[in-house]
Amino acid sequence: MRQGNTSSGAAEKASRRNVSGNVGRGRQNGAARGNQSRNGNRKNGASGGKKNAAPGTEGKQRELPAAGSRSLHQTKPNGRNNRNLKAATPLPVHPRGGEVQKRKNAGGKFHHSRDLISHTMPESTAEKVGRELGLVEKQHKARPQHRPQPPKNSGQQARNRKARPKAENVKVIPLGGLDEIGKNCTALEYKDQIMVIDCGMSFPEDDMYGVDVVIPDFTYLIENAKKVRGVVITHGHEDHIGGVPYLLKQISVPVYGTRLSVGLIRNKLEEHGIKGDLRTIHAGDTFNLGDFHVEAIHTTHSVADSVAYLVETPAAKIFHTGDFKIDYTPVDNDPIDFGRLGEIGDAGVDLMLCDSTNVLRAGYTPSERVVGETLSGIFQEAKNRIIIATFSSNVNRIQKIIELSVKNGRKFAVSGRSMENVVGLAVELGYLKFPSGSMVELKDIRNIPDEELTIITTGSQGEPLSALARMAEDVHRNIKLKKGDTVILSSSPVPGNEKSVSRVVNKLYEKEVNVIYNGNANIHVSGHACQEDLKLMHSLIRPKFFMPAHGEHRHLIMHEQLAMSLGMKKDNIFVLSNGDQLTVDKRRAVKFKSVVSAEDVMVDGLGVGDIGSIVLKDRKLLSESGLIIVTAAVDTKKARLVSGPEIVSRGFVYVKENEDLIESLRKKAAQSIQHSLAGGFQDWSKLKNDVRDDMRKFIFSKSRRSPLILPIFLDV
Repeated sequence: MRQGNTSSGAAEKASRRNVSGNVGRGRQNGAARGNQSRNGNRKNGASGGKKNAAPGTEGKQRELPAAGSRSLHQTKPNGRNNRNLKAATPLPVHPRGGEVQKRKNAGGKFHHSRDLISHTMPESTAEKVGRELGLVEKQHKARPQHRPQPPKNSGQQARNRKARPKAENVKVIPLGGLDEIGKNCTALEYKDQIMVIDCGMSFPEDDMYGVDVVIPDFTYLIENAKKVRGVVITHGHEDHIGGVPYLLKQISVPVYGTRLSVGLIRNKLEEHGIKGDLRTIHAGDTFNLGDFHVEAIHTTHSVADSVAYLVETPAAKIFHTGDFKIDYTPVDNDPIDFGRLGEIGDAGVDLMLCDSTNVLRAGYTPSERVVGETLSGIFQEAKNRIIIATFSSNVNRIQKIIELSVKNGRKFAVSGRSMENVVGLAVELGYLKFPSGSMVELKDIRNIPDEELTIITTGSQGEPLSALARMAEDVHRNIKLKKGDTVILSSSPVPGNEKSVSRVVNKLYEKEVNVIYNGNANIHVSGHACQEDLKLMHSLIRPKFFMPAHGEHRHLIMHEQLAMSLGMKKDNIFVLSNGDQLTVDKRRAVKFKSVVSAEDVMVDGLGVGDIGSIVLKDRKLLSESGLIIVTAAVDTKKARLVSGPEIVSRGFVYVKENEDLIESLRKKAAQSIQHSLAGGFQDWSKLKNDVRDDMRKFIFSKSRRSPLILPIFLDV
């Protein structure tokens, strides 16, 4: 006890020296307390603990820290360690009551420092030090814990505390791109604001007869047009920009994209005869769409000027990769921005949406330079014309083809409307560069020797009306394939196009040309990340929640499993379908099924959305079994058949060779009409349905076919 008193006296002297200092010198008191406690507590143990507290004060007044522990003055300013304190932390005060400091209490209000310590400051410095060490108990008994009286309206405040405002969140609503390849479109909604990431289209399925393209269902965006702040585009592929003209015909919103993306969209808008508010951004730019703070991050893909987007709101931070691959040696020497991706991951991301197209492929996606090396060998060996079909949007590959042509003493020409448009735009924007005189018009290629000519064309996907398909069918206006030509398909078939590509390849072989495609040469690399590339992206971003995007259902499930293999919990991964909703904030994410309409909208000529399942079913019947038209004149007042019926066949049977069958159909139709009118005429619908049903059964019994049957009656 003597040693404890000695230490107390030393601390008292130190405290007297420090009490006249300013607030910043208060740290010396902490050092004195630490030295004194190391001596005093050697015998007293935890004498400053609860056992020395006055009865009834346990849990009411927070004790100062024991020797060697963290001082209250060392707590972080964010209040994480002291947010429950009210008046327990003594602050050094100038003895003259000089400058008054302010500090927040747990309720968020400011109090003067003199008020904070008025009920805890001892009469003397010696008593203060002794109480801190647990050596003085009298002070606790003499000075009970201060309990401020509640205000008169405390009941009203309590009711207000119970009525907490609804937590803010971001709604992620995919309108396209899930359970399919193409038609990518995702809406983000925060409060009363909506932004859209990508607005693409897809090609029709085999059973979509007569359909040109398929676009997302924009009903949700049209109904909330006043909320939509803008559309941001990740890159210029059709499955990400093809739906923009159809959206802008419905609502007027700004569209943001990089230079090449905006240029491609502008060409599409001109084709549709509409104007749009197109705004050019660059990788690294940040901009605001209402409360959405958006940043574009450079990525690598099979089209130049591709970006990912970081979207920040007060409720959540969302990262959308767009389409990407990890290419350490791209042709343009501009790799993906690993540094910024790492910074984004370090700062924290609540939700990541990631490309799933190549998740089924193990390993890494090869660099675009691999294709350049293969093409270089082909150019050196080719003796006649070289005709290369590739995606018109793959500007980097087109640039490499042009470079190899110039290097090997060849001029080049382009064929196909989309190829001509993209090449012209890329030259205008500076993405394609070549010596003057290297490019020739297609109509002038007859004047160029075969061994000095390269033709860059569309048709790598076997499109029936593409330039390459027309060459294979010998119907191209300017190009006739010759024996000895080298034809290269520098692409891989998009899922669903395999048959079309095979058909064109077979036609080319019939022309006795040298055909090179990805099946027999390393002539194409994907623009999408394979498994190891995806793992790298996940490791860089490290999101709390994850939503696989851009792929068929099998791709989404495999991407979910890949994320789980990296340690992410299944509960934090959300596999959605088009029209679902994912509500996300900084703490949790919740999935809701089928929140908005997200059906396929089919475009046929100038008609948009006027083709439904019934029309497709009729077209399917027409394509498979043809059409039977039944015409007759009926007296509805007397309920009798006046003339006919006549039978017209289209696509069912050749009438001249099946006259007996047509005559039996005529008799059956007459019998059916008379039977339906036997009880009197009721309405046209009943008459048509009766005839249609009877004829369908009869035709199937005779031919095992089910043509579309169309009854047409005239009331006389």
